[in-house]
Amino acid sequence: MGVFLGSHAYFFLCPNPSPSRDCRFWDRLYLCYGDLPTNGFADIGSFKFPRGAILGRDLSKVHEVDPKDDTGVQEFIDHSWYEYSGEGGKHPWQGETKLKYTGPKPPYEHLDVDAKYSWLKTPRWKGHAMEVGPLARMLVGYASGHPEIKDAVTEALAALNAPPAALFSTLGRTAARAIESKLAARWGLEFFDQLIANVKAGDTRTFTKERWEPSTWPSEARGVGCSEAPRGALAHWLVIKDRKIENYQLVVPSTWNASPRDGKGQRSAYEASLIGTPVHDPQQPLEIIRTIHSFDPCLACAVHLYEDQKEIARHELLVK
Repeated sequence: MGVFLGSHAYFFLCPNPSPSRDCRFWDRLYLCYGDLPTNGFADIGSFKFPRGAILGRDLSKVHEVDPKDDTGVQEFIDHSWYEYSGEGGKHPWQGETKLKYTGPKPPYEHLDVDAKYSWLKTPRWKGHAMEVGPLARMLVGYASGHPEIKDAVTEALAALNAPPAALFSTLGRTAARAIESKLAARWGLEFFDQLIANVKAGDTRTFTKERWEPSTWPSEARGVGCSEAPRGALAHWLVIKDRKIENYQLVVPSTWNASPRDGKGQRSAYEASLIGTPVHDPQQPLEIIRTIHSFDPCLACAVHLYEDQKEIARHELLVK
């Protein structure tokens, strides 16, 4: 077993590790809101990065994702230093951010991971712990049959002489960032050419002006804006009442990937990806750094290595 503490990562080495052995006990799940519309944000089917979710490595099916669904995205605080009115998770439109620190008084060496131990909330999609980021975008695009993404992924796998299953790994996560960089460079030129063509045709609009007149707004309204940041799925949920912001909640990529466990004990992506990672030299655990770096995090953390319940190494890592 192992646990990621936000600032400390504890995990046990995989017994008799081999490159082919997977002892991480993680049902790989991926979420992508989609982005880069070619016909407006309302036309989800026009996105360069398709929207959807992949469950359990099953590339034969892409599950529909609706950020407005109250049973879809929810944030839990079972192990987070916050308090909610009521029990269970909350959809961001009903979200609350009430800080309540119950941890030890600093300085301290360890946190009680059976209690609350993080300032991050724990987002879940339909109860599932999801990974977001370049790999999620490439997997959803590949499984959706998006021609450009599928061709780019197929080309990369051929160059690596690897099957599609190889994508579900540190290698796949790193390769996905390179693949989408190539695609983004190509698409950037396409969008630039379209922009120049629009300007030459006299279309210089940058927003829908009539929608920004407060007198036309209803007394109560709510909305959500979704995008794909470099690190993954990003969404802001807004509730307006009497022309004022009543609630504003956002769930960012690092919250998805680096969050603490939920009430069911499900680990989030950072922590889960480290469980059972084969380490050649515990005094120089480069494999750990390589896996964490593949998420492109902006966190400092400490790593403790255990074998047979005995700590054998401790390292301070800065990953930014």
